[in-house]
Amino acid sequence: MELPLHMDTYILCFLISGHGTKGVFELLSGWRRTRENLPFKDRVADAYSDVMVSYTMTSSLYFIAFGMGASPFTNIEAVKVFCQNMCVSILLNYFYIFSFFGSCLVFAGQLEQNRYHSIFCCKIPSAEYLDRKPVWFQTMMNDGHQHTSHHETNPYQHHFIQHFLREHYNEWITNIYVKPFVVILYLIYASFSFMGCLQINDGANIINLLASESPSVSYALIQQKYFSNYSPVIGFYIYEPLEYWNGTVQEDLKTLSQGFNTVSWIEQYYQYLRVGNISATNKSDFISILQSSFLKKPEFQHFKNDIIFSKAGDENNIIASRLYLVARTSENTQREAVELLEKLRPLSLIQSIKFIVFNPTFVFMDHYGLSVTMPVLISGFGILLVLILTFFLVIHPLGNFWLILSVTSIELGVLGLMTLWNVDMDCISILCLIYTLNFAIDHCAPLLYTFVLATEHTRTQCIKNSLQEHGTAILQNVSSFLIGLVPLLFVPSNMTFTLFKCLLLAGSCTLLHCFVILPVFLTFFPPSKKHHKKKKRAKRKEREEIECIEIQENPDHVTAV
Repeated sequence: MELPLHMDTYILCFLISGHGTKGVFELLSGWRRTRENLPFKDRVADAYSDVMVSYTMTSSLYFIAFGMGASPFTNIEAVKVFCQNMCVSILLNYFYIFSFFGSCLVFAGQLEQNRYHSIFCCKIPSAEYLDRKPVWFQTMMNDGHQHTSHHETNPYQHHFIQHFLREHYNEWITNIYVKPFVVILYLIYASFSFMGCLQINDGANIINLLASESPSVSYALIQQKYFSNYSPVIGFYIYEPLEYWNGTVQEDLKTLSQGFNTVSWIEQYYQYLRVGNISATNKSDFISILQSSFLKKPEFQHFKNDIIFSKAGDENNIIASRLYLVARTSENTQREAVELLEKLRPLSLIQSIKFIVFNPTFVFMDHYGLSVTMPVLISGFGILLVLILTFFLVIHPLGNFWLILSVTSIELGVLGLMTLWNVDMDCISILCLIYTLNFAIDHCAPLLYTFVLATEHTRTQCIKNSLQEHGTAILQNVSSFLIGLVPLLFVPSNMTFTLFKCLLLAGSCTLLHCFVILPVFLTFFPPSKKHHKKKKRAKRKEREEIECIEIQENPDHVTAV
């Protein structure tokens, strides 16, 4: 696609891995839930029908959210390129899961059905033959069905994570004595998140955009520590011929530089004229004294580079000049520098004097202004669109309601906790917040909809079944995602460390909600499962009446035992 590489592009592998491995683990979990005595074609069909609907929905939400960022509405090229690459990666990942990984499942199903080893592709020996071999050989060639029937109805129950969730964790998390501590934990989580949301910092700090141990960082730290009472030196460039000898122009220049400490040839020259009691009220005198006397003085020779002269015939003109401004600031230097920039730039459009102001830090401040405001607007529209679409894609309205609450809780938790972890709102953190929205939907939606549509008698049993069905895939995916973030710790870059913090919080908060908060809160609040009891009782009563009628009509078929 000939898209340019950018620093934001390198985080694609970490972001897309969270969604890609989720599809792999969900499909693998759906495959393991199928019965082994079925033909492998039926097993693949059951696995796809069980998983691909929800995975298609979450992939669509990913594509919509990042498609908004790839649209022409985004005026930041780096963000646009990142979102375009993300959309392409989502499509490739979806077709990979749908085609290649499905083909691998078919191949594995054929091997399993014919009792071939999944790694060595050789026939698995009989149990009698394995008993005569060493332990290492038994371990390598054992398929896990030596002590049970090969056509076991529910082999997935023997998976160690599934066994742990079913036999230990589900009973513990739904225990009545554990629930109050979970509620207290969530209140602590919500309190810290709210406290962090009230302390959000902007991302205008230049240090966050530099390598961790570079000389630029050392300079910035020393400047902020010892010289933070002054703004950066701002270049004030006049790019048109002016009548500097005119009193009106002199007053306009004083007005523009009011409130600043100035390093200016104009002020020094005016003072030189006043001290020497020299009159320069016309153009020829002003320029003649400037060139032949003022700029010849050793203490003023450095101003020669600040004045651009142009000679037309015998007449000299000043076509451009520059001066420097330094503003007195408080401790919040970065914010006040942004305000100075916003104050000076509009003046260059409305004043009669044509000028521009510039400092190298303004580049990063412009980057901050665009990289935060535009992604926030795009993410806002994306979130609104995603929430609207979920109303049409879900099966049960309560499932949609719980999904919105869960995603909001995770999003606010990541936002608040990353602020308490000294993460500023910059381009990387904003993109991670957009990703957190989809990551939370990706993991919470299957768990919630399975619970809402369950027909067991109690909420507790419904959440147990939901965790048994999706808990293994969620735990495997989030664990793999968090382990994949470890290499980011060894990259000497503040932006990369920001990425690590945000993605670590996204994975941790999602895991906390899926395995701790939701299993407890869903046992307190709707949906109620009482109507399922009534339906089952009505069906049982109706079945008993039908059996009684059949017995009355055919009494000869009733025999005593």
